[in-house]
Amino acid sequence: MEFDIEQAASDFYNRYGGKEGFSIRRQSYSKNKKTNELTSTVLVCCKKGIRGKDKRDFMSRKPRAETRTYCKAELHIKMNMKINKLYVTNFVKEHNFAEECSHMLPSQQNIQESQSIEIDLVHDSGVDVASLYELMGKQAGGRAALGYTMIDLKNYLRTRRQRSLKYGEAGYINKYFEDQALENPSFYHALQFDNEEYLTNIFWADAKMILDYGQFGDVVSFDTTYKINKCNRPLTIFVGFNHHRETIIFGAALMYDETTESFIWLFETFLKAMSGKAPKIMFTDQCAAMAKALPQVMPHTYHRLCKWHMMQNAIKHGASFLTDKGGITCILSRFMENIEDEDEFISAWDAMVDEYGARDNT
Repeated sequence: MEFDIEQAASDFYNRYGGKEGFSIRRQSYSKNKKTNELTSTVLVCCKKGIRGKDKRDFMSRKPRAETRTYCKAELHIKMNMKINKLYVTNFVKEHNFAEECSHMLPSQQNIQESQSIEIDLVHDSGVDVASLYELMGKQAGGRAALGYTMIDLKNYLRTRRQRSLKYGEAGYINKYFEDQALENPSFYHALQFDNEEYLTNIFWADAKMILDYGQFGDVVSFDTTYKINKCNRPLTIFVGFNHHRETIIFGAALMYDETTESFIWLFETFLKAMSGKAPKIMFTDQCAAMAKALPQVMPHTYHRLCKWHMMQNAIKHGASFLTDKGGITCILSRFMENIEDEDEFISAWDAMVDEYGARDNT
């Protein structure tokens, strides 16, 4: 008589492991080296343990759903090949979640199409996930009648957003850029995707931006302080001045994050758009990732901090002793705005340091 050890173990677990319908997974097994037949297996509750750290690419934005609760329920079963019988060698019956919650297990969970339509409508109206789950539960006559958990709801909304981004927003953005390029071949755009083909960073520059940069791009200010939309993704712009001292834009980007890798991609893309011409001077904020990326891509560009950030740093460290004559911001403004000659600046700076006895702090 032959046994299907996997089926026998599964039947035993479902019969004696609690209310029928508990989901299981195989944790380990062993086989006969000669016959390749299964000789033992260990079945555990689907909620046993906790998932380890995701070691996939750091750019990945499709994390697996977390469903485990350290449940200890398990079944060890072994085949005695001599007498062709199965033996249970270890059995832990108790789960760490209630049997009446079997609807919460993967084998029982399912967001129906009618439910998904209602979820989409309510969530798109601005209702947060917790309130949405509470509302769906009340309409169904209780959470147990929903057929899914809060985690399932979050996973569904995340998957929906990822699908929308991959096939909707990203496709729409790409089509818009392609249409712009058809109208004017000088329009430049670039999209960066992660290893799972999800959109990360976006850069664009129209014909006027590229033309202006060719004439006035020796000095560029790069600003990442603009934050837009609920995802708080930074909108970055490359800015300069024309011969009328009017602000002009050389390029713009919508970034996923402010890491060194993202800035390297952005600076390299900016140079490609501008035919390889790097600015002589670039003003930025005090972002460490940006400061690390810039010399790697533009080694001959002088990196300087913008006036606003310098003032903030000065207020933080020098306001305690530069208190008269309008305060530290007034004093430093005179240096920045009224003195253009380098020797004159150094002489005036030394005099100011001596006047306030700050030479030991410089």
